[in-house]
Amino acid sequence: MVNMDAEINSAQVNKIEHIGIAVKDLEASNELFEKLLGVPNYKIEDVLSEGVKTSFFKSGPNKIELLEASDKDSPIAKYIEKKGEGIHHIAFEVDDIVEEIARLKNEGFKVLNDTPKKGADNKLVAFIHPKTANGVLVELCQEIKD
Repeated sequence: MVNMDAEINSAQVNKIEHIGIAVKDLEASNELFEKLLGVPNYKIEDVLSEGVKTSFFKSGPNKIELLEASDKDSPIAKYIEKKGEGIHHIAFEVDDIVEEIARLKNEGFKVLNDTPKKGADNKLVAFIHPKTANGVLVELCQEIKD
């Protein structure tokens, strides 16, 4: 249970980084979102550790990540099999992902990654279990600085 009486810290989450959408066919979905947003995708990337191929779109300050399973046993493949295509997760940008993981665990959230891992779009990522976030899979993202 999340501790709602805990003292509110200064903002730990900077902004919504992107919204992730699970898709069956990345090529067809790229065409659809290019028409919808009026801009082409700016990056396609394989994330082997997650068994997905991603495509990113930017419209104004907003980003959309399309995720297609590249492995039949990947979390995205299982998600699509169970729930179909659609919104998969919401990602929040943070300054210090390790600190944020610890803070959220302390607040009672179930963290799926105790240690951040490399994700798409030059980010370190970690996930919060949907059962502790009103059914929403939450991704934390921190830019990897060179």
